This record gives sequence, C-alpha cells and structure tokens, in this order.
Amino acid sequence: MSIHTMKNGTFDTPKFDDWKKLATESLKGKPFEKLITKTWEGIDLQPLYTEPVPAKSSQIIRAMKPEPGWTVAQPTFAKNGAEFVERLKSSLRRGNEAVVYCGFPAVQWNDEELNALAELLVDFPVFFFSLEKDDPILRVFDFVNHEIRSKVKGVVQAEQWTLPVGYTGLRTRGADLSFAHHDGADAVTELALALSMAAGQAEAQEDFTAFCESFYVKFSIDTHFFMEIAKLRAFRILWQAFADAHEEQVVAVPVIAETSLRSFSKIDPNVNLLRAGNEAFSAILGGADVITVYPHNILSGPTPNSLRYAQNIQLVLKEETNVNKVNDPSAGSYFIESLTETLVERAWKLFLEIEEMGGAEAYLSTGELKSLWIKRQQEVEQTTQSLIGTNVYADLQKDDLEDCQHMKKWNRLAMPYEMLREQFKEEQPKTALLNFGTLKAVKPRADFVSGFLASGGIESEWSPIFTDVHEALVWVKMTKPDYVIICAPADSTEEIMEPLLANWPASILVDLAGAYDAQAEAKWKSLGLNGFVHAKQNRIEKMQSILERWKGGMRNGEA
Repeated sequence: MSIHTMKNGTFDTPKFDDWKKLATESLKGKPFEKLITKTWEGIDLQPLYTEPVPAKSSQIIRAMKPEPGWTVAQPTFAKNGAEFVERLKSSLRRGNEAVVYCGFPAVQWNDEELNALAELLVDFPVFFFSLEKDDPILRVFDFVNHEIRSKVKGVVQAEQWTLPVGYTGLRTRGADLSFAHHDGADAVTELALALSMAAGQAEAQEDFTAFCESFYVKFSIDTHFFMEIAKLRAFRILWQAFADAHEEQVVAVPVIAETSLRSFSKIDPNVNLLRAGNEAFSAILGGADVITVYPHNILSGPTPNSLRYAQNIQLVLKEETNVNKVNDPSAGSYFIESLTETLVERAWKLFLEIEEMGGAEAYLSTGELKSLWIKRQQEVEQTTQSLIGTNVYADLQKDDLEDCQHMKKWNRLAMPYEMLREQFKEEQPKTALLNFGTLKAVKPRADFVSGFLASGGIESEWSPIFTDVHEALVWVKMTKPDYVIICAPADSTEEIMEPLLANWPASILVDLAGAYDAQAEAKWKSLGLNGFVHAKQNRIEKMQSILERWKGGMRNGEA
C-alpha cells in the first residue's frame, strides 16, 4: 500500500451491534449478560459505553468547583499537646497543607501549647472532626486575636459547642456520611442522606446563602474506584438541584473526602497501602476539595513511616501526575458520566422518599443500614467480595491484631477474619491435606483448601500424592494430625471415600474438599465424615465450627 493510499484511506465506523456479536462469540456459549456487572446500588454496569452524556452535568460540576486541585489534609496523632504541635509542624514542612485533628482520644493541652497551635491556625486551614463539646483543643480558638479570627478557615465538628465570636470562615454545620458509610451504606444512600441532613439543617436557618457558607459535606471513599468518582461528581449536581428546590442561588460547599476504613484489615496491613492509594485517586478524580489519607496501619497504631507514606500518596498524585491542574478530570468519560447521571437520578428519588418518611433520623431508625451491612459481611465471608490478603491470597504471617487507641471503632469487613486469627493465633489443630490422584489433578483443589484455611490463620501440611487408600491411612496414623481435609479429583472421590472412612481413626476430624450431591454427602456423613470445604461456604462459619469441634469432643479424644 502506498503512502498516498494510506493517507487517504478511511475506516468503517464501528457499530455497537458488531462489537456485541464479537464479544458474544468470545464468551463461548455464555450469555452476553455475563459481561454486565451488578453493583450494590442496583446499577447495571455495561461492558461498553458508546453514547455521550449531555454536557450540562459537566458544566454544573465545573461551575461548582471552578478551580482544580485540593487541600492535602493529613491528621496528626500525638499523646500530648507539645508532641502534637511538633509533629504537625514537621508534617506541614513535608507537604501537609492543613491542621487536622480527630478527637479520639482527646489530647491534653496547656496554655503554652494552645498558643503555639493558634499561631498555625491563621496560616493553614483547620479541620477538627468528631470532637466532644469539652475537648481541650477547642480552647485554642480563645488564643487567636480577635482582629485576625476571620482569617481562620476550615471546619469544626463538635456537638453542642458554640463557635466563639469572630470566626466567620469556620464551618460548623455539615453532613458527615462516615458513620453511614461504615454501617453499610452504598453511594446512592450516602448521597440521599447528605441531602436529607442538609435539608433538616437548612430549615432551621432564615438565610439559605448564610447556611451554605457554614455547611460542608464529608464522604468516606471506598475501593469501588469508578463508583466513588461518580459519587463525588453526583453530589455537585445534586447540590445544584437542592438549591433550585429552595428557589435559591446555588452556593458551592466544600466536599471533604477521607479514605474508608471499611475495607481496611489488620491482617497483612501493607495491602491497605494499595487500598488507600486507590481511594485517594478516586477522590481526586471525583473532585474532592479536601482529602485525608489514613495510614495503612492505622488500625493497630500508626508509625512515623506509615504517616509519611500516607501523606506521600497525595503528594505523588499531586506533584507527579499533574492531575491537580485539571478541573473535573473525569469529564468526557462516557462510562463515568453515565454512572454519575444514574447516581443523581437514584439519589434524588431516595432523598424524596427519606423526606416523606420524616428525614434522615427517621430513615436511620428503620434498620435499613444494618441490613445492608449484614449483606456486605456475608459477601466477604463467602468470598463473593474479595479482601485481598484477608479472605483471599491470605498470608500466614503473624500480624499485630491489637486495636489502636487513636482509631474510632468503625465497622470493618475484615473483623470476623481478625477474630478467627486471634483464636487460632496461640493454638490450633495440627491440620493436613490428604491428597489423592496426580499432582496436576489435585493441586487446584489443594491450593484452594490451603487458602481457605489460611484466611482464618490455620496452617496446613500437604501429604504426599496417594493413589492407594491403605498407604494414605498409614501416613495419617504415622503423622497423627488433629484435622484432615481429603483432596481428590471429583471423578475419583467416590471410589476412595468408603474404604477411607471405614478405617478412619475416630480421634481425627475429617472433611472432604468439594461440593457433592445430597445423597453422596449424606452417605459419607453417616460413615463418619464431618463435613465439606468448598467455595460456596461461609468461611467464618466453617472455620468456627472446626474450632468448636476440635476444642470440644475431638480434641479430648472422643469420637
């Protein structure tokens, strides 16, 4: 082909139906619907988006956040006021851009320390969250000269506390969705609750503009990357609709984001560093105004290195990607813009329903969040949702499972696995995998069982690969394990189970890997089999039953 022909060549415009046909063929008999992903919000994520979304949404988002970038707001943890000020100054020198304090537990201060902190409040925005009305740090506002109090900007979240005179730049009204997020709320529910909480507070104010200027919204950002981007973008559009409903000129409010702890785990905590990076980037692409990234080991106690890593996640994204120079970087993605529009529609509908039932408090009293949390927990326990390093690809390393006093006790999906680890940490049954067949045939099943047990902290030993039942029984009687899982290819299981169980030592608990028909399961159980280990099980319930059986009659040598 000549250069002239290449330059003047054209390509046929691709059509969705043509792509769908090719995609369906690649599925080798599976339906096209297999490519559609169901979300917690009840949204069907399509495998391909080819239609642009009306540009009005992106225009609203840019109007509500006219300037790109965000404030790096990393918390300071300390035992006393002097240590807090010292560590805060160090973090500010290293790229932190705000004074962030979380009141759990409260830090004790003297006047000299509060005066040193007060000097910083004038130069850096302040974000105080989850404070009791008598938290000693609130006295810091008495140490700022009246003439410069208007220069202090930020947010103070303290129940039943009155803001001193002169702090016109501090916001004390807000919708903090962290509690709902960690109780199981999905993106639609969080957005609807944010509007409902705002509506309840706006009704008590005479001036809507003054209300907006004292209001903020705070979201926790989870690991569902695209959904969290769309969540923050959707809030901007919903806030415009909220102002329109009040027949008022819209005034943008700050969107504060923090990395979620819902998916954090004390097991293999280094994986939390990856989660935090993912969450921080989605907060940035979603257009958050203020972002906090929690250290990967925050659950057991942050260290100087982990605090630095958490801060540097933001700094790397800000300084090395140039994303802080782009306003609404997700605009133009058909997928994200479509997802944003869908969240807006569903959240507004739920918001109206919540208002009909009496507002946010009435909704929260229904127990709906508890149901959502139970469902989330079940998915993690059955591994239909993965927590890398915890319920899948688990490492048997000994982790620090103690709670950190600095961390609020949020609900976390990993907690049942952490509790199992604690139970098996000091003492556990000597566990063996009894393998039959060939290595190629049995390895996938044995690998699964090893991983299954490792998620609860149970170590397992692999037997040699046996083809003879008598040899396998000799090995079992010689090694004397407390608990055995038989691993064999499905097509050969039937022929080995009856002779194995007929001669099985009564003191050894035995399970079989895999799921079988009800008749076979009942027959083998009648011969002494304890149960089964397979992918559709609730892992927590299964390993708890192993523990209880081992610590009960089986451990004491009873049949």
